[in-house]
Amino acid sequence: MTMVAATPAFPRLGAVLIAQMTDIHVGFAPDEDGREELNLSRFRATLKRLLEGPNRPDLLVLSGDITDHGDAASFAKTAALLADCPFPVLPLVGNHDSREELIRAFPQVVPAEGGFLHYVVEAGMGLRIICLDTLEDGRHGGAFCEARAAWLADRLAEAPDAPTLIIMHHPPVVAGIDWMDPAPQEPWIVRLHEVLEGQSQVQAIHCGHLHRQITTRFAGIPLGVTPSVAPLVAMDLNPIDKDVPDNRELITTEPPTYALHRWDGESLVSHYERVSDWDVLARFNAGLQPMIAGMFAERE
Repeated sequence: MTMVAATPAFPRLGAVLIAQMTDIHVGFAPDEDGREELNLSRFRATLKRLLEGPNRPDLLVLSGDITDHGDAASFAKTAALLADCPFPVLPLVGNHDSREELIRAFPQVVPAEGGFLHYVVEAGMGLRIICLDTLEDGRHGGAFCEARAAWLADRLAEAPDAPTLIIMHHPPVVAGIDWMDPAPQEPWIVRLHEVLEGQSQVQAIHCGHLHRQITTRFAGIPLGVTPSVAPLVAMDLNPIDKDVPDNRELITTEPPTYALHRWDGESLVSHYERVSDWDVLARFNAGLQPMIAGMFAERE
């Protein structure tokens, strides 16, 4: 088993915060007229919010499609922005990435048997994070072969009572975004379902890939998809005919979004924040202190 050391950098009383960014797609377009490419700028803004906002995480997971072409230059740009992060960074591989270049940019990730980039992290407060590798080179959709299934089964069996969070790039569900979805009974999905069925210690599965916020269940386990840092996939749940271009919206400039998964030792709660300019309409000042105090009084 490959283990990545990830002692939380900012343990706070009563909870661990796990940030998740996904689908950054650095390198989608070149810099133009001296301006940084859009996707890298969106990543920079999202990272700035994590570093300077009120909810600095204990860990950051990058759940795949860190780059758009898997090239060394794009991975190097991403790693450079993350170099001074005061918390551990856990990268996963997506279908746009390259395992070899990810390892070069993030040498803390050590390939397991078979070359897969899957590993386990002890996140704090008793929570394990299992990071899965769902890449099949040359394929847009996910993959989860027998070797990876056996690895995951072993990891779950070695700590059957430990609360566990699984993070992976590809969602093993049909969400209704027709051009992005897998077929319902793809072998890799069936294989993953067989491993996870009855695994009550798994608190949740969190994914990327679809560029939209989605919640559902898989094998009886809550499953969430975190929206992308790169531009989002348009919200259109109508079937698509691959042979008939119908001028539908595909990609939009909705703001970059990230997730914060909060584990308090008993419950895992996920929050999502868009990164954009907004006005603050209220602050905790003396005028609002009676309202806040009254809300706390209701808990007593």
